Amino acid sequence: MTETKKEWKFYPNCDSSVWLRSCEEEIIEPVEGEITGEIPQWLQGTLLRNGPGSLKVGSMRFKHLFDSAALLHRFCIQDGHVTYQCRFLKSRTFKRNRAANRIVVTEFGTKAVPDPCHTIFDRVAALFKPGESLSDNAMISVYPFGDEIYAFTEGPVIHRIDPVTLDTMERKNLMDCVALVNHTSHPHVMSNGDVYNVGMSIVKGRLRHVVVKFSYTEKGNMFEKAKIVASVKPRQMLNPSYMHTFGVTENYFVIVEQPLSVSLISVVRNQLTNEPLASSLRWFPEQETHIVLLSRQSGKEVNRYRTETLFFLHIINCFEREGNMVIDICAYKDAKALDAMYIYAIETMQNNADYAEWFRARPKRLEMNLNAPRLTKVKPKLLADLGCETPRIYYDMHNGRAYRYFYAISSDVDAENPGTIIKVDTVTGETKTWCNKNIYPSEPIFVPNPQAKVTKYIFIPFKYFKLE
Repeated sequence: MTETKKEWKFYPNCDSSVWLRSCEEEIIEPVEGEITGEIPQWLQGTLLRNGPGSLKVGSMRFKHLFDSAALLHRFCIQDGHVTYQCRFLKSRTFKRNRAANRIVVTEFGTKAVPDPCHTIFDRVAALFKPGESLSDNAMISVYPFGDEIYAFTEGPVIHRIDPVTLDTMERKNLMDCVALVNHTSHPHVMSNGDVYNVGMSIVKGRLRHVVVKFSYTEKGNMFEKAKIVASVKPRQMLNPSYMHTFGVTENYFVIVEQPLSVSLISVVRNQLTNEPLASSLRWFPEQETHIVLLSRQSGKEVNRYRTETLFFLHIINCFEREGNMVIDICAYKDAKALDAMYIYAIETMQNNADYAEWFRARPKRLEMNLNAPRLTKVKPKLLADLGCETPRIYYDMHNGRAYRYFYAISSDVDAENPGTIIKVDTVTGETKTWCNKNIYPSEPIFVPNPQAKVTKYIFIPFKYFKLE
């Protein structure tokens, strides 16, 4: 092999090592950030983030990005200055792994080392306690319940964190209040403080997709009063659809049943054999995608539509308009994006000519007549020919309502600047981008300028950085 061939890279502008870093040191006391440019004086507050923090446990390493130990971040913005802190989420999984100095809890894509203390009978018993037997490494998001903040993943366990110190304070298993086997990582927090989420539960002896409402209260008992307000049976009872997000509009809950499903038979088998959850996922390329509308008043399915085969993680927004339902979504042609997040795939991406296509998400719009016959076919409309992931809108103003702009990060690893933030005008199709060399932002956060006569928005890109 020649030297030229050895150095060849399919994506020379993409630094894949950004996703392979591990935090070596928690920052407990706030450290002052170095500011370039100027932060508006009116921008005051705290930004909390959650995400993958460490791929290593002793001499072992996780195999998938979703398995990385949860790391909480806190940016405090005050008077033009920013301080930073980070702490690992002290979940049971984190504590067990650190105590053993190896991976002893099986994750989404990583099989743990065998535990000689666990018999096959223990594993059978664990089938009835998913909140206690599965990993509780909540490394995807943070959301408020009243005046409390919780870290989320797709398992039924969430963790309350201190928004000032980032200490892990309390562990809640949602199996205890509404028997949720799992739920999405992105609940909806309404303007009145109520929280909604979609998950799987057993309703009258049958597995159902359910919408759970956590009613806002100042007394801190939102979980005790949680209740199922809508439900629908899965399209395939033994292979319910995988869901990462859902939508809420004025009159409807919006559920997208995609061809990526969870094989319940495989879940049981894998629990007994200690195999990762990822091996329970099934992609059905011949299946169309279904969009299900559940009435917020009755809790029942009122209509169902079908569209092309697609995979998605994030819905951008949903809203009702002139008798139609509009759903904007970050769509992939298949579920290869999950494969692209295996550590080996990231390490070898420069030699993989197909890798960019695995991550080729595009923002698409589905618009359907609310009075159309059941299973009417809907054709997606391309909103912009740009990579699109982790989309954000001005949530407080436009969630579930008509909107015009959204922001996202690029999912195109073969772009000239892979670390790009995009802005899309959903009315005109105009796009704007921001990027800087060797900077890879997380999703942008939107803050309205209180002094503007015409409301303007800013985004705050935070680059990933290594603590020295």
